[in-house]
Amino acid sequence: MIVSAIGQGMLWAILGLGIFMTYRILNFPDMTTEGSFPLGGAVCVTAITSGIHPIFATLLGVLAGMCAGLVTGLLFTKGKIPVILAGILVMSGLNSVILYVMQTPNLSLLNQPKIQDFFLSLNLPNYYDIVFLGVIFLVIIISLLLFFFNTNLGQAYIATGDNEHMARSLGIKTDSMKILGLTLSNGVIALSGALIAQNDGYADVNKGTGVIVIGLASIIIGEVLFGELTFAERLVAIVVGSIIYQLLILLVIKLGFDTTYLKIFSAVILALCLMIPQLKKALNLHFLPEKEVEK
Repeated sequence: MIVSAIGQGMLWAILGLGIFMTYRILNFPDMTTEGSFPLGGAVCVTAITSGIHPIFATLLGVLAGMCAGLVTGLLFTKGKIPVILAGILVMSGLNSVILYVMQTPNLSLLNQPKIQDFFLSLNLPNYYDIVFLGVIFLVIIISLLLFFFNTNLGQAYIATGDNEHMARSLGIKTDSMKILGLTLSNGVIALSGALIAQNDGYADVNKGTGVIVIGLASIIIGEVLFGELTFAERLVAIVVGSIIYQLLILLVIKLGFDTTYLKIFSAVILALCLMIPQLKKALNLHFLPEKEVEK
């Protein structure tokens, strides 16, 4: 079970990396996440059941997520709709898109090929195929992100999030950077949805409900545990945070709590993680000598 949780954590970490691109770098939450995640899974599973190779099916899921992010970006930058509302509008619309793609609320991959089947010849122990799959995709995604953010385009993207007015004064097209960020991040999020759908063996129209909480938990847990980090270290910290989150969920299940209410446990874990910095600050103030407090 622990190995399974680690493998799941790695696949969910890809979601966290996608959310990080907007939530932490551009400094706004993108609600499109809850639509692009199940869209990636729906397109991927539908493609596989139609006879398309799992790798190409996964790439189609990524492209679908990128299209969703592009629409949100255009509504936000060109339509001047607030980013949260633009994300909600696209998320709501994607519900119908997913139903149109699958022609049913859920679609099974029973007796269909999956991307993790490539590891069958290695005769790995149970769940180790998911760990291998997670490692491979995380190495690819993190390497691509590090390469991108070290280019002039990537630096312009970071500058847009740091100080939009300054970036605009330097000639950076900030609207284009926002569209780019939303497109790329939702592509990464859809990749996570496609991989998790293959791991679970099915796609479901309601699979995106609450996933933004899981992604944010990965980011927040990593930041709380490790504090100040370099950019590369922060990406790795998200992976560690996602694995720890999945282990915490496993602990909740092992303690005998009803799995029907996992969403509320997810919300509580995230809330506690968000409160930790304030709790540390309060404890430090409480235990500091009075003279230091006066200073």
